[in-house]
Amino acid sequence: LDELKKQLLAVGGLVEVAIHKATVAVFERKLDLAEEVLAGDREIDEREVAIEEEYLKVLALQQPVATDLRFIVAALKVNNDLERMGDLAVNIAERAVMLAKLPPAPMPTGIRSMVTKVEEMVRDSLGALVAVDVDKARRVLIADDEVDEIHRRTFDEMQTLMRQHSDQVERATAVITISRNLERIGDQATNIAEDVIFMVEGEIVRHGGF
Repeated sequence: LDELKKQLLAVGGLVEVAIHKATVAVFERKLDLAEEVLAGDREIDEREVAIEEEYLKVLALQQPVATDLRFIVAALKVNNDLERMGDLAVNIAERAVMLAKLPPAPMPTGIRSMVTKVEEMVRDSLGALVAVDVDKARRVLIADDEVDEIHRRTFDEMQTLMRQHSDQVERATAVITISRNLERIGDQATNIAEDVIFMVEGEIVRHGGF
């Protein structure tokens, strides 16, 4: 199980890098970084499939019980959460490419603070998994509410922009999509944090019950 945990964390590292590159591509209009995210998604997908197969083999052959069984169930969910994060990073990278084709314009301040919070949530959720730290996991759940609120504000701001400036519709739509994907990455980090709590305490805390 230790080796499988290392493989899972390696994928987590790839996903963290993909999210960071995608968001830098948005702010700095760097198409090369966006392309790296798009090209790297296949490796994340392939690793997710390989890890799932290995965990299912352990389930079938070793028939783990109690804590080990909870770890495997949680790890299978985390594996899927990480793959989804990779897909969401791709979505952000695609919007970075779109925005780079438009005239430069300031990004809403909410997006930058959202990026900071979401990257921290991903880092903390993986840190909670490594250290089996329930307190850190619960902090991720709290941060998710803050990210949701920033997303709501950004959505409202962009809707207002589109109503007042019809020439900004394409840009505002891309910003809303970026914000929504960041919010969903936060949701996936929250899922991982919830899986850590389940792994340690056997307590299912899905759907915001913490």
